[in-house]
Order: sequence, then structure tokens, then C-alpha cells
Amino acid sequence: QVQLVESGGGLVQPGGSLRLSCAASGSMFSIDAMGWSRQAPGKERELVATITRGYSTNYADSVKGRFTISSDNATITVYLQMNSLKPEDTAVYYCNAFIGPNKYWGRGTQVTVSS
Repeated sequence: QVQLVESGGGLVQPGGSLRLSCAASGSMFSIDAMGWSRQAPGKERELVATITRGYSTNYADSVKGRFTISSDNATITVYLQMNSLKPEDTAVYYCNAFIGPNKYWGRGTQVTVSS
């Protein structure tokens, strides 16, 4: 079992930046990768970024060049730096942990991009 707690969401103007954090606890030695997903109103959940224990990263096309995922393996904390935010980035952002075939979810943090 893994517990994930997100922080750092909020309201930001278009073009602004936010940094999300996620702290993991529990069976941390089993985690293969961590990531961030989001769900906008009326839309399906979208996996936006992942990072492996070896620090390999992957991004959805919609956020490439604007979002950066990073992690601290010592504290099992993952971050999502979001720059050049757009109104369409408005969503609940969820932290994920991947252990084998299983995907774990945090409770989410709201990000709203609006003027």
C-alpha cells in the first residue's frame, strides 16, 4: 500500500506558473515510477507526466515544453513544475505511484487557470 498526498494547487493567471508536490508513504521501496494525471470537468483522466526510479521522464503532448516532472528518491517526493499555464490546464491534478501492474492515486489538488 502507498499513500500519496498532493499540495501546491491554486488559482493562477494564464501564462503563470505553479509547482505541485506529492509526498509518498507506505511501501515506498516497491515504487517503480511516479507521475501526475489530471481530470478536467467533463473530460476523461489524462496521464500528463511520469518519472521512473532511474529518472527517465515522459510527457503528454499537451504539456511538453511547459511542464517538468522531477523527483527526490531519498524522500520519495515528486514534483510537477507547470509553466506557461493555459485555461485548458484547469483540472484536478492527481499524484500517481506505479508498483508492478498497479496504479495508485492521491486525492488530488485543484489547479485553476483563469484571469
